[in-house]
Amino acid sequence: MQDTELEKTRARYGLLAVIISNVAIAVVAIFGVWRLDGDKSVMVGVLTAAFTAVSSMTTAYLGIKAVSNTAKSMAAQDRTGTATAAQQQNP
Repeated sequence: MQDTELEKTRARYGLLAVIISNVAIAVVAIFGVWRLDGDKSVMVGVLTAAFTAVSSMTTAYLGIKAVSNTAKSMAAQDRTGTATAAQQQNP
């Protein structure tokens, strides 16, 4: 039960960190575009870099979270299978 609460807390704070980082990147990109006053090629570079950073960070978080959940599920399944096999061997 305590492991579940710990995992929920980690997921919340991890997602919060990703959201705050993405918002910070977006604010800096918007400020940068606003300050450039019409230099289109630099604006495109700033927006491209910002989009790349946001998408990379979000994808990394979701990928790591998915792998973590899969590993945890497999470990739980392995423990259950081992316990069942032990019970079948020792009736």
